[in-house]
Amino acid sequence: MPTISLCMIVKNEEMHLARCLDSVAGLADEIIIIDTGSDDRTKEIASGYTSKVYSYPWKDDFSEARNYSFSKASMDYCMWLDADDILEEAGKEKMIQLKQSLSSDIDMVMMKYNTAFDEEGRPVFSYFRERWVRNSPQYRWVGAVHEVIPPAGSILYSDIAVCHKKLKAANPDRNLKIYQKLIAEGKYLEPRQQYYYGRELYYHKQYEEAISVLEAFLLTEDGRVENKIEACSVCASCYENLGREQDALDALLRSMSFDLPRAELCCEIGKHFLEHGNCRNAIYWYKAALQAPKKEQSGGFVLPDCYDYIPFLQLCVCYDRLGDQKLAAEYNEKAGACKPYSQAYLYNKQYFENL
Repeated sequence: MPTISLCMIVKNEEMHLARCLDSVAGLADEIIIIDTGSDDRTKEIASGYTSKVYSYPWKDDFSEARNYSFSKASMDYCMWLDADDILEEAGKEKMIQLKQSLSSDIDMVMMKYNTAFDEEGRPVFSYFRERWVRNSPQYRWVGAVHEVIPPAGSILYSDIAVCHKKLKAANPDRNLKIYQKLIAEGKYLEPRQQYYYGRELYYHKQYEEAISVLEAFLLTEDGRVENKIEACSVCASCYENLGREQDALDALLRSMSFDLPRAELCCEIGKHFLEHGNCRNAIYWYKAALQAPKKEQSGGFVLPDCYDYIPFLQLCVCYDRLGDQKLAAEYNEKAGACKPYSQAYLYNKQYFENL
């Protein structure tokens, strides 16, 4: 059975750390915690779980800190978690079973990362991340921000999910400042970093600059397809905020020049037409979303609701506006089958019952 080093970098995580480590108790053969400058009880809490707690000066580079944590690992595989991550009990049991059965030729295990949830705790934003990585110098982190270990070797995809559940907000300016510092120092941003830099600009409502950065990224020959599709979506949101609605639609349609339509983009296009009163066009795109394959292993962000619940609910709205209440009610029930607790579904159900 392979052995696992849990490698973490932390700073001022007294609110999260014990919850995280308790959730993976008994799973890791070694716990390594790198503290990058805490001034709360983080190191004290960490010391209650492992003797391998190290201080490391923060250098505005996440990959450098994570690689330092990996350098301290002595087991067969390195596993990473953020302090505000947890492994739910069912996931823990699956992970223990995987550890017992993992083939020795596997270099990397991809696991789901659920980062947003609905009112019932079901994931609404998910993507695969490299969670277990063979302890070898060839598997190391790259990227000062939004760091990643480039997929390589023999890769196993698992349906085990790690849940990212913050109890406090992070510094919203940190990532953008790191990118701006890199640029000021004349550092080159490779395509993936360009994409994430554009996203950070969008989050900070610097829409014109975000479009400029993302357009440059879209014109490069390098860069992952999923990042390019998502860049089109971010550009569309920027254009919408600037009141340039046709440009927003063009950006969404441009995404299909990179690959087959994603349900997430189909829903955005459907929303555009619905908001402009063009229900028939909206219906086309929401139905397209229902037909779109869910490419979970592509590395892109997946919004599960875009593949069933949202298009069903919006088709209900479209058909109601077109005067076909029977068909509208049918689509509402389909939405309800996905989320019977949904307030929108329950409201619509009452509405149709009162007609």
